[in-house]
Amino acid sequence: MNILNPPPATTSRPTAVGGIGDLIREWRQQRRLSQMDLALDVGISPRHLSFVETGRARPGAEVLLAIAERLALPLRTRNVWLMTAGYAPRYTEQPLASGQMPQIHAALDKLLRAHDPYPGVVLDGGWNVVRANRAAQRLIALLPPALREPGVNMFRASLHAEGYAALTRNFHEWGAYLLRTLRRQVQESRDPQLAALEQEVLAYPHVAALLDASGPADGTPELLIPCEMEIGGHPLSLFTTLTAFGTPRDITLAELSIELFYPSDPATDALLHQFAAAV
Repeated sequence: MNILNPPPATTSRPTAVGGIGDLIREWRQQRRLSQMDLALDVGISPRHLSFVETGRARPGAEVLLAIAERLALPLRTRNVWLMTAGYAPRYTEQPLASGQMPQIHAALDKLLRAHDPYPGVVLDGGWNVVRANRAAQRLIALLPPALREPGVNMFRASLHAEGYAALTRNFHEWGAYLLRTLRRQVQESRDPQLAALEQEVLAYPHVAALLDASGPADGTPELLIPCEMEIGGHPLSLFTTLTAFGTPRDITLAELSIELFYPSDPATDALLHQFAAAV
């Protein structure tokens, strides 16, 4: 199975500057939780949490991890919290190409192969494509070199005027969905690389207007927003699913997701099989 070369990942991405109390308070407020609610949820007193946030008390490592779990922090950020509080990090970060991940490679390969002739990709935490099946590789080949090298980023490739945006017939809807997804990822992770990517795509002339987009143009409710493309004069309609590894304890695995595209109609289904047979 093809392994693509995404841009080099930064191994350490601190979420904020300041003491552990500052970090807890900022994340708690972003998650819209009161001190009372958070303290009760993790089994400590509101007074103790108040002391932690103001720097008058140092939380134990297990308490810190319980707070991080309640706030649904990424594993990368949990390591930052631990180190900020003076503890050793708990979560490893093995490269996907590491020889310690043969079972992961086998599982990803099996999943992507089984999904052919429908496109399927594996994404890292920055939404860079790190693995793709043959159907996805055929779509990636349609991108200009500037959007394929050194690696394919799904948001950049989908929103850039010279990328899939030029092939997407319902770009007003699909692009708006992608922007909402990216913004949610930025808010949930507070990852500076994703924040920089959001600012980059918002600078595309045709993208800023998508922020006001809401629902189908004709007002008809839909169960899913499909990506409607036209390739070689053929219309394709696809919807996607995202899955992730359960109970990961490694940052790389925690940040991986698998995006699988499915045909939205019988014509697209037949066309994807036709494309596969023609190779």
